[in-house]
Amino acid sequence: MTTPAAAPAPQLDTNANPAAPTTPALSPRTPQEQARFEAALIELFEHKIAFNQVLGLKILSLQPGDVRARIAMKPDLIGSYTHGRLHGGVISSVLDAMGGLAIMVGIAQRHPHDNALQVMSRFAKMGTIDLRIDFLRQGIGQHFVASAEVTRLGGRVASTQMHFVNDEGTLIATGAASFIVS
Repeated sequence: MTTPAAAPAPQLDTNANPAAPTTPALSPRTPQEQARFEAALIELFEHKIAFNQVLGLKILSLQPGDVRARIAMKPDLIGSYTHGRLHGGVISSVLDAMGGLAIMVGIAQRHPHDNALQVMSRFAKMGTIDLRIDFLRQGIGQHFVASAEVTRLGGRVASTQMHFVNDEGTLIATGAASFIVS
């Protein structure tokens, strides 16, 4: 009596990620859903965060690697009334806000399959844990542009670098910040 040949052993894929989901791939956010997300983020930053309204913060760009906002000089933001200079606390606050905004854009980019509401809910536990501002020049100008980029986006902590320039493009201040993201 002959015994049937044993079935060949299954080949293991040594490159496979054991933590990878076995469900079909999800499609990324549609352009319409991305527009909803960006509109929700602008609504949050420009209207729902009251202090940003006091600052007059207006978002210019929400592109990963190009997160920028603008503030106009106004009497409420002057720190030195004799010289008409922007208050240092305003500069710090704007740079802090911009670091947070850049991280929000980074989180959205990391989760491209989440809809606008899902992405926005990821920001609930976010907060600044460390902020360093280097004031390089006096805050003199008609308006100012702040920018930020994410230097590290981990599961719990994210880091950013920020810049603050006046209407002539002169660098006024730089910043670095860390944020809790979970």
